Amino acid sequence: MDINDLRSMTTVFGLLCFLGIVGWAYAKGSKKGFDEAANLPFAEEDDEGVTSRTSHPR
Repeated sequence: MDINDLRSMTTVFGLLCFLGIVGWAYAKGSKKGFDEAANLPFAEEDDEGVTSRTSHPR
């Protein structure tokens, strides 16, 4: 086994990981979770009386 065999195995492993991630992202069961995560910034919360950490007194 030489360095070229190791490089070939690394390339094949990387390709398989990439295809696994693509398959997971486009699976029908993942859509609901992705839609919920995409709408998290728009979720309304009742934060009355709570000051933001990023607000600066002027």
